[in-house]
Amino acid sequence: MNTRDLSQTLQAQVLAAYAQGTALQIHGGNSKAWYGNSTQGEILSVAEHSGILNYEPSELVITARAGTPLSELEATLAAENQCLAFEPPHFAATATLGGTIACNFSGSARPYLGAARDFVLGCKLINGKGEILKFGGQVMKNVAGYDVSRLMAGALGTLGVLLEISVRVLPKPETTLSLVKTLSAKDMLQQANAYARLPLPLSACAYIDGQAYLRLAGSEGSVKQAAKLMGGEPLPEHENFWFKLREQQFAFFQTEKTLWRLSLPADTDVLAELEGEPIYDWGGSLRWLVSDLDATLIREAVTKAGGHATLFRRSAKQTQTTVTSFQALSPELMHYHRQLKQAFDPKGIFNPNRLYIGL
Repeated sequence: MNTRDLSQTLQAQVLAAYAQGTALQIHGGNSKAWYGNSTQGEILSVAEHSGILNYEPSELVITARAGTPLSELEATLAAENQCLAFEPPHFAATATLGGTIACNFSGSARPYLGAARDFVLGCKLINGKGEILKFGGQVMKNVAGYDVSRLMAGALGTLGVLLEISVRVLPKPETTLSLVKTLSAKDMLQQANAYARLPLPLSACAYIDGQAYLRLAGSEGSVKQAAKLMGGEPLPEHENFWFKLREQQFAFFQTEKTLWRLSLPADTDVLAELEGEPIYDWGGSLRWLVSDLDATLIREAVTKAGGHATLFRRSAKQTQTTVTSFQALSPELMHYHRQLKQAFDPKGIFNPNRLYIGL
């Protein structure tokens, strides 16, 4: 079946589901199927809707179908010395572009270069009525529809079935260097915030087991000058370190306990009331916490600090609990979410409850 026929088949399945009020589960590579609340419905697979549609290295934009494997996309970019600057995690070899954008997952460069959402230029999708819609464009000058396209990032497929996505890419940096130094968590947070205010080529900052890890990326001269200012020892095989952090391959993540993702203002101090030794990323604004503490206690502490807590991966004993993956929104924000859901998916057939219960 060619890709045109496949998009028409997907559209026909959505049209039938809309007519019958049947729920649909949108599947791609299923590398992130565990993320979010559980959902039910007929399977709608976009995995075979794959392939790069347009790539002009000089334009710094690539357009591909949603089922295109991330590995294929990144290999194509690497051949032109370019990359997805938001460093999306794969979590499995089957990871696709559509799933990455639907989850809005970004790696350690996120606070310095931007999130996945910031690189989305346009998309084509099927809405809940079975209509094929196109938003945005393929060039930076075309700003029409930008906000609509970026709504798809992080929506977990609840607003539409992504068919095609255009994303901005960047050249790979000339030089990269990672430094490691022993610090307390408090000192690391202070230094990370101080460095972020300076014109330094900082592209990642993490903290694990009493060690601060800093990555510099840019011209050879700027990297050398920044390294001299920041201090620390060069980290051998540093690319492997950031890969293992991005893909959650450290022993810290190999646990049967609950894994929490804490999103906080970058200047938030150590949350001593939360038991456990967290891993810090994004200069301290992203904190991973392995803990079976009561969800309410965790979310109250993080909310008090100005952030929010996501139940990223459940423990075996939590699979049947009523704890939701995402922290409840304020009534005002939930009102807007409901309006968006009504506009894009009026019968609520796409991934029901995956993002928030009732949507």
